[in-house]
Amino acid sequence: MHNTECVIIFLLFRYTFYLLSLPPFYFLYYLCIAMGESNIVTGQYVRISQTAASVGERMLARLLDIIIVTCYFIGITLLMAEINITWTQTQVFFAIAVYLPALFYSFLFEVLNNGQTIGKMVMKIRVVNKDGSRPTLGAYFMRWLLWIIDGNMGIGIIVILLSKNNQRIGDLAAGTMVIRLQSYKKIHVSLDEFGHLSANYKPIYAQVSDLSLNQIDVIQRCLNSEYSRERSMRINTLYHKVHDMLGIPYDKRAPEQFLYTVVRDYQHFALEEV
Repeated sequence: MHNTECVIIFLLFRYTFYLLSLPPFYFLYYLCIAMGESNIVTGQYVRISQTAASVGERMLARLLDIIIVTCYFIGITLLMAEINITWTQTQVFFAIAVYLPALFYSFLFEVLNNGQTIGKMVMKIRVVNKDGSRPTLGAYFMRWLLWIIDGNMGIGIIVILLSKNNQRIGDLAAGTMVIRLQSYKKIHVSLDEFGHLSANYKPIYAQVSDLSLNQIDVIQRCLNSEYSRERSMRINTLYHKVHDMLGIPYDKRAPEQFLYTVVRDYQHFALEEV
């Protein structure tokens, strides 16, 4: 029983210290309500408008989660002490299994609860990809893993304050952001929002509708790159690849003009489907 009491005292000390190790200006930062607004046009030409959660909202959500995890640890430890466990090898593995959910608390909740821990639910914020879509399992794990860095000496807070969309290191690495649920909007983009397209635009190459969004993105990045010899070589390569893949007959258009036309035609067909 003496050993069990030592474990309880150690856990109480450990998590009390963890709570106290939060930056002393915690509630001062709560007054910071600066939020970055993100507007993205997706591959389906839908504009995603979402406002990043403020530093204060994220910190309060984290504090609530820490309190929940701490209560879970203390409760499980007191329960084990009450039933007077003798630590055999099997029971050690059982104890580890019982404590693991607390270790993976944020990861498990965000994966199973659509990007929200209990703290985030209370604060009405959520983890999403920058384009508004749901993060992958790998993205959630990356966020959880890099909390080791973000939670150290307020590094995450500093990065959030300096980044455009209030992202900590874990968000930047995973391509995610935390948004306010009430600010999330989806708006269909019209043809008028593209200067090079008009309502009466007539596409030239119907075959471009068979291209994927990733393939169009490769063409656009090539066209938007700085002028150089390598750029010309890449454009010529793409020019021939697109012709061969789609079976488009060669005409008098120069390689660069042809690729610009392909992109415009693809955007026209994509917008027609919206």
